[in-house]
Amino acid sequence: MTTPAFIITIDTEGDNLFQNHHITTKNARFLPRFQRLCEKYCFKPVYLTNYEMTIDDAFIDFARDLIARDSAEIGMHLHAWNSPPSYDLTGNDGRYKPYLIEYPQAIMQEKILFMTKHLEDTFQKKMLSHRAGRWAFNECYAHMLLALGYQVDCSVTPRVDWRHSPGSPTGSGGSNYRHFPDHAYFIDLNNIVRPGNSKLLEVPMTTRDKHSPWMNAISQSYDRLRGKKRGPSVQWLRPTGDNAIKMCQIAEKSLASGSDYIEFMLHSFELMPGGSPVAKNTADIEKLYRDLEHLFDWVQQRAIGITLAQYYQQRLHQLM
Repeated sequence: MTTPAFIITIDTEGDNLFQNHHITTKNARFLPRFQRLCEKYCFKPVYLTNYEMTIDDAFIDFARDLIARDSAEIGMHLHAWNSPPSYDLTGNDGRYKPYLIEYPQAIMQEKILFMTKHLEDTFQKKMLSHRAGRWAFNECYAHMLLALGYQVDCSVTPRVDWRHSPGSPTGSGGSNYRHFPDHAYFIDLNNIVRPGNSKLLEVPMTTRDKHSPWMNAISQSYDRLRGKKRGPSVQWLRPTGDNAIKMCQIAEKSLASGSDYIEFMLHSFELMPGGSPVAKNTADIEKLYRDLEHLFDWVQQRAIGITLAQYYQQRLHQLM
């Protein structure tokens, strides 16, 4: 029996990407500490990298060193509103943060092509792994990634419905992943919810329902009475501020269900004091690292840390 994989994904992006002003990248200076922690446990994170980080000298040096030492993977992450080439979809894309899948297909393709080439030129490494900005993914996007040689996508968040998170004012919100598989599968390019025969592997985030189906139904009925629309509460394998035990429980349930991997995620700015609501200061960062140590200690006894690209090769080998 193959030992389960532990896949660490970091959405590597600007400090204030979701604010409507100049984007900064100070969080790049806080990534080495996280990398040292990963290496302590022999884990190899995947830094899924957005445009503004690829023009930050500190991050460029950091990432090139990781590639040279084979200590991590650099992948692609694309937030459409600030990724070249420029295209104004809404009249104020900085305010509305449109999903890439809301742009015309020709613009989608230009942005994906630019970002892929830019990453590969900067780091002299073929891009193999990808996560969509704001988790928005569809069949058109999958076709474009495969055409450029990507092997893995990890944009799917099982049990989560993003339709209530608006992008363009004329759009219908984000992707609905409520009924997507919660295990890895090669995508059907005609319908990404289904396994198929393509060479693009989907590796969904590790999520679990917070409540039972019965409790979820009651909660949603109550929300509708109050005029609110949202999906059932979902727990992710990610830190939320003092949730070390809960993260271990989520990972344990996923493995117990038969999954051959668990996938962790964090934003790069969450590693910086003041970078997020749950990391307001240095004390919060120290608490975050205590939670990470707790989780990593637990995982080390049950799984092997590998990158998305390595997991892809493992799945191919199983098919042979």
